[in-house]
Amino acid sequence: MLRTISLALFLFAFWLLLSGHYTPWLIGSGAVVSVALALAGRRLGFSDEEGHPVDRLPAGLAYWSWLLTEIVKSSLQVARVVVDPKLPITPRLFEIKMDLRSAVGVATYANSITLTPGTVTVGVDREHDLLRVHALTAEGEAGLRAGEMEARVRRFEGET
Repeated sequence: MLRTISLALFLFAFWLLLSGHYTPWLIGSGAVVSVALALAGRRLGFSDEEGHPVDRLPAGLAYWSWLLTEIVKSSLQVARVVVDPKLPITPRLFEIKMDLRSAVGVATYANSITLTPGTVTVGVDREHDLLRVHALTAEGEAGLRAGEMEARVRRFEGET
């Protein structure tokens, strides 16, 4: 029941955020629709721990704040490489082994790599647990091979 209440609150907050209007009618309508959708979600089974992982919220906030920092650092590194008159790029395409248990974890890892400037995930091989990645520099590859991002995604998934 706690997950259903949490879902209703998240839906209501999202409703208010998108609405931008705070009349009694819209607030009341938003509350009624949010509760109805949360109850329907519970009955249909999509407000389970995968559909609404409220218990992963603290881990998610920690991960996304770390990723934002990495994006800023990578942006500065890529900008430095691009403005350097020698243009010291060493583009490379490589595969990296991953040990993630869920599709959400694999998607989070692959998309986090792509969000970080200088690296792009170009393929996912779930059968062999590999990601194919393009990196602009050797440092980009080394950073991924160090494994910090994957370890953080595992913590985000709930593994230690």
